[in-house]
Amino acid sequence: MIFKHLINITPLNEQRRLHIYLPDHLPANRKVPVLYMFDGHNLFEDEEATYGKSWGLRDYLESTGLPLCVVGLECNHRGNLRLWEFSPYDFSDPEWGEVHGQGEILMDWMSGELKAWVDQHLPVLSDRRYTFIGGSSMGGLMALFAGSCYSSVYSRAACLSPYLTRVMEPLCQDLQTAWIHPDTELYISWGGMETDSQQSLAQVTADNLSVARILQPHAKVDLVCFPEGTHCEACWEEETPVWMEQLQIIDRCWEEEV
Repeated sequence: MIFKHLINITPLNEQRRLHIYLPDHLPANRKVPVLYMFDGHNLFEDEEATYGKSWGLRDYLESTGLPLCVVGLECNHRGNLRLWEFSPYDFSDPEWGEVHGQGEILMDWMSGELKAWVDQHLPVLSDRRYTFIGGSSMGGLMALFAGSCYSSVYSRAACLSPYLTRVMEPLCQDLQTAWIHPDTELYISWGGMETDSQQSLAQVTADNLSVARILQPHAKVDLVCFPEGTHCEACWEEETPVWMEQLQIIDRCWEEEV
């Protein structure tokens, strides 16, 4: 089942919807792993999605019977404030203008206040082994930041088409100094058709490889390029079974002790 819940992002003084999926008919004493995701309105229902197409996560989870809770945080829809909230860093872009990154503030809140609320009110396992995070585009950048710099909270991070273009320098500095829990795995992917030129694709590929090289001494990194992949929810829907399996989320959901 899917339900919505309004919650206050206390440090940003913002009220936001959570889009929450729970498996139907859970036994009263059953607790399940939890996956936190960004752009919650794009995850489950086409009629809620920004461009009329969702990730189809409900269909995937119901068809597989996977015992997993998904907590999707809706983005800020005002102007370019989604970029502010989903970037840990300030940057300037000719199209989007000035971005004043609030991503670290948001991650502190998600990893503290939001997680405490979820652990208290939903039937989830609170241990990091069963706590995952994921997103795409700016959400992919946030998942990458969280999986690296908040690895004491999240054991697995799905970083689909992460936005890296104008934040590489501060991001790499943070990745180089972050303490990363030894049982951490990050899935980083991009599509071969996401950019408007071969030169841009080469740069995106180089950026992802640079991030992986920094992380690999400290965490397991799965790098995947989909040659026909574009920057859209339909492609990320097709990719869901891949990262779910690659990150062993499926296995952890079915562990006997869960």
